[in-house]
Formats: sequence, structure tokens, C-alpha cells
Amino acid sequence: MTDNSNNPFDPASLRLGQNFADTVGVKKLLTTVPVRGPGKRDFVRVHPDPSYRLTPAAIIEMKDDREVYLVTPVMAAELPGEFATATLYTTINRQGVLSLWPVKLPGPDGKQNEWHRTAAVAAELAMRSWLRVAANMPLGAYEVLVATGDLPEPTWPELPFEEILKIAFRDHIVDSPDHPLVKRLRGAA
Repeated sequence: MTDNSNNPFDPASLRLGQNFADTVGVKKLLTTVPVRGPGKRDFVRVHPDPSYRLTPAAIIEMKDDREVYLVTPVMAAELPGEFATATLYTTINRQGVLSLWPVKLPGPDGKQNEWHRTAAVAAELAMRSWLRVAANMPLGAYEVLVATGDLPEPTWPELPFEEILKIAFRDHIVDSPDHPLVKRLRGAA
């Protein structure tokens, strides 16, 4: 048997530990914040602080492109019938991925479909418990599945909500009539 203790090229002596990133003094920067509902297998929490949500917000969902745009109040007045109102909840999953969850609000007539109502119920419950949201097509609504394990509280990034919004909607804020989405909606692009 060969003694590799003095061999500077021994793979065992060169392999970095699993916690290497923790030991080199790095800080993970938040550069992407998805705007979407929780994945069907994700346990999520919603930030309980009201300053970490925006309601009501005007949004336009481009389902074919899988993109969500935030519309300023001035532009919402210019685009009647093109946007939905929603609450944008700050969420985090068990893997530490931060996202904004748009939950649609009742329409001007006060009516709300069961999908939107059950999503709102889930978002409120997720302020206190880890849960999953699963679509149940025969029911026509979301089922809320609360974690039964003793899961730790989430670790929220130390970032103001304004910064989270800026990252999430950096290229997706409709704030002028010249915005490419406005031109697209008006058939000018």
C-alpha cells in the first residue's frame, strides 16, 4: 500500500469540503425573482409583514410568453380591460428561492372564481405554515396541503420590498405608452 500523505497531487487532499462557499466569505446576491405561483411540489411560506406585499397591483399576464408585467396606475388608466388586479405576495420555498406570487383579486363586480379565492386563502395560511398548493381540476380550485413536519422558519433575505420588486420586474414594468407591451397590445408592434 502506498502512503499518499506527502503527495501534493493526492485527490483526497485536494478535494474541497461541501461547505467551501461558507468559508470563503462570499455573499449570494439576489439577481432573479420569479413572478409566479408556487410549484405543485414546493412547500412555501409567505412573508407575514404587510410591507412585503403589494395590493392592489395591476398586472398583465402574457401566458404564451410566461411573463408577468407590472402596470403603473397611470398606464392602467390607459389600458382598460387589459390588466387584472392582484396582490403580489413575497414567498420563499424550502430551497430558499424567493418569488412574487400574484394572486388575483375579485373583479369590479366583486366576483372571484374559486381558483383565485383558494389561492388567496392559501397565501394567508402560508404566513404561518409551510404549505403546498395543488390544482384539483375536478374540484375547480386549489387544494391546500399543510406540512405536518416540524419545519424551521424561513430565512428571508435582508432586502427591502422595493428592491425585490425592482429585481422581479426590471424589464417588465409598463410605465409609458412607448413600452413594447403597450405597442403589442395596440397592434403597433
